[in-house]
Amino acid sequence: MPDHERHPFLHGLSKHRGAPPTVVVIFGASGDLTARKLTPAIYNLALDGLLPADFFLIGYGRKPMPDAEFQQLSVDAIKEFSRRELRDDVWARLAPRTLYVSGGYDEPAAFTRLAQKIAELEKQIGQDLQALFYISTPPSVFAPIIQNLGAAGLAARHLGKPTQSKVIIEKPFGRDLASAKALNQELTSVFEESQVFRIDHYLGKETVQDLLVQRFANAIFEPLWNRNFVDHVQITVAEEVGVEARAGYYEQSGALRDMIQNHTMQLVALTAMEPPVSLDAEAIRDEKVKLLRAIQPLRLDGAASDVARAQYDDGILGGKPVPGYLREKDVTPGSTTETFAALRLSINNWRWHGVPFYIRSGKRMARRVTEIAIRFKRAPGNIFADSDRFQLAANTLAFQIQPDEGMSMILNAKIPGLETRTQPVKMNFKYATTFGSNTPEAYERLVLDAMIGDGTLFIRGDETERSWELMTPILEHWREQKRAGLDSYTAGSWGPKSADALLAANGHSWREP
Repeated sequence: MPDHERHPFLHGLSKHRGAPPTVVVIFGASGDLTARKLTPAIYNLALDGLLPADFFLIGYGRKPMPDAEFQQLSVDAIKEFSRRELRDDVWARLAPRTLYVSGGYDEPAAFTRLAQKIAELEKQIGQDLQALFYISTPPSVFAPIIQNLGAAGLAARHLGKPTQSKVIIEKPFGRDLASAKALNQELTSVFEESQVFRIDHYLGKETVQDLLVQRFANAIFEPLWNRNFVDHVQITVAEEVGVEARAGYYEQSGALRDMIQNHTMQLVALTAMEPPVSLDAEAIRDEKVKLLRAIQPLRLDGAASDVARAQYDDGILGGKPVPGYLREKDVTPGSTTETFAALRLSINNWRWHGVPFYIRSGKRMARRVTEIAIRFKRAPGNIFADSDRFQLAANTLAFQIQPDEGMSMILNAKIPGLETRTQPVKMNFKYATTFGSNTPEAYERLVLDAMIGDGTLFIRGDETERSWELMTPILEHWREQKRAGLDSYTAGSWGPKSADALLAANGHSWREP
């Protein structure tokens, strides 16, 4: 029998990246994330030959449905949301391996049925299966799912072997330091830390991964990546959309919890961490934690405050008027929830002492963009600084994470002509232009890494707790202040004046991405 027939999914993965026989169990199988991201990710891994030969997908949810109905939901999701078209031959191999188990998240008997189903699949293929449990549910049911996985013996399956169970857990990972610690304790009472994969989809984006390559594989950058040459760093995570139909969730979250504590602080850690001793997952995560521990507590009051928050007001986006946050459907009258937050971070270590890191995230901003910008110091004793003929800009290296993944460098160049005149120019690299536009989705990389057991792009327990240590005092201060100090900004702008003041205090200003 030809090898590709014996192993219908495994033909495109290098040997050191191969996953053992696997069953992925998705809790919240009828949810939006499963349809938009998880099912298409699994299909695309199958299309690229990156699934193990013996692979199964089990959807778990409260709603009873036969396997055939879940298979139809899955194929509909692939057709609508996959980056590539459905191929009948690939789906024909995946469909009979796509199954469904119904039950409550707090129903022990249903988890027993799930365990029996996995045991039946192992008997069918004649070997052990790695069970990868993906918790894609509201946080309110994280605890019962984890407890029942432990009680049913599912967490401890094949412990210590390549096929040991693993669990992926979606954000929000806690609402503050106390709840994050409680969730960590819940997880580690059932799973070992090596089995836990806390997911942040930003870490699966190509440009975020490329950040490590640019820093540590290019000798021209690393010698300059410190306080001697870098003036400051700006990280922007901007969204055009408002709260849409998610006001119920957003009222309990806000910009600091929704974007800064997780996504944005991960970008800070990867940008500023020391070189790891290897590409080993723990070596990289050790350096991220060290960096987060070097960030100083933020000043919360007075003119020297390191924080700013605001809500968007009425404005215009795309030529159309949009309502302010307080006029959005289901928003609490007089709400104090911030739709924009900005922080000025100080890192107390040799590399970054005296270099401010400015981060901001908000909704209803001028455009959707996520960017890391490294602003270098101006050349000392510059012979081109004494005349209006010389238009000079500070050298800036910018990594754009979305929507157009790539990087750019701002340099100063001579304008062609008989007179010496200068102007800033931009050198661009775009992933779509160089490598083609069909870049794998972040969830494809992250699901594959979890199957393989590579935790590099996932968040460790002490990492998330340290991030919450920094953010929780801010949340508590804002709760006490109520609406005092809550600024506003026009929808379609780049944020409030209070965020500009964070930079102006050091003679800096936000760049427009």
